[in-house]
Amino acid sequence: MSTQKQSKADLAISRITTIIALIVLVVLLIWGGKTLFGYIRYEETNDAQVDEYINPVTARVSGYVKEVRFEENQDVKKGDTLVLIDDDDYTVQQDEASASLLNAEAQVAVQQSNIKTAQAGAAVAAAKISSAKARLWKQQAEYDRYKKLFDVESATRQQLETIESLLQVAQAEFLAAKEDYAAAMSKTNDIKAQSEVLQSEIKRRAAVVKRNNLNTSYTVIVAPYDGKMGRRTIQPGQLIQNGQTLAYIVDRSQGKWVIANFKETQIAKMRVGEAVSVEIDAFPDEVFAGKIESLSAATGSRFSLLPPDNATGNFVKIAQRIPVRIRLEENQVDFAKLNAGMSAIVKVKKHG
Repeated sequence: MSTQKQSKADLAISRITTIIALIVLVVLLIWGGKTLFGYIRYEETNDAQVDEYINPVTARVSGYVKEVRFEENQDVKKGDTLVLIDDDDYTVQQDEASASLLNAEAQVAVQQSNIKTAQAGAAVAAAKISSAKARLWKQQAEYDRYKKLFDVESATRQQLETIESLLQVAQAEFLAAKEDYAAAMSKTNDIKAQSEVLQSEIKRRAAVVKRNNLNTSYTVIVAPYDGKMGRRTIQPGQLIQNGQTLAYIVDRSQGKWVIANFKETQIAKMRVGEAVSVEIDAFPDEVFAGKIESLSAATGSRFSLLPPDNATGNFVKIAQRIPVRIRLEENQVDFAKLNAGMSAIVKVKKHG
């Protein structure tokens, strides 16, 4: 009786084992067939990551942090104020530059008045030239008349010398009037030249005002685009320097993409614009759609700081990786949850 029971138990165990083995075999066949089918139809790589533009937010002026208006991992909109720098020093410089510009502009009115005065003086000097010229002409005529009278002995030498001295005085007055006019014109030209210099100085001071206005505006640091802030490393009261990185911002306005590093033997028939399916480790139940945007101009190792040189040392042939940039379509579930650095599996359909 015990032997019969034992044989029945062995038979049951054998059947169960056979069923399990068949199930395992079917599963393996399905998995193997699926894997083989995928290998035949798709080029695949798990050496891929989600990427976005991550840019530093830097200070353009030095100063003490007055206020920090963002938190780590906060979503921000373009134009949102991130950091305020104490602007007291820059405001003083701005006021000083503005006052200096106003002073230069006020001097323009003074220069214009001086030019008018100098021009009036030149006009008076010109009138004196005409008057002196008329007197000279009259004295010259008088001298010529007395010279003829003296030649016929109708006038004395004393009279001729008197007229001659008057002629010399008239000539001297005429020359003096011309020199006064030249001096007046020279003074006018000097003032005009000074006015041109002043105009250049006004432009220079206006540029200084503009520079100070810019420096003052740089004390308010705003978000350059829609994005998400990264790690916060500054606190109010902290001294920062021009060019110092204050935080990092992820640019959400430029979309997201995947950098997939395919082996060089896999990219022969890949084309820009080709559809791609992307699986993200963080969302295993969802497949994201994308398109090949570009293929790298060189292997990834060639862009490294110290690219390999096969002419030195022992050469071992290794299949190189070619970075392929894949643009993800934005209108997908969980697209907003994708973050830079997430691991991905990329599949590209093979073409005959």
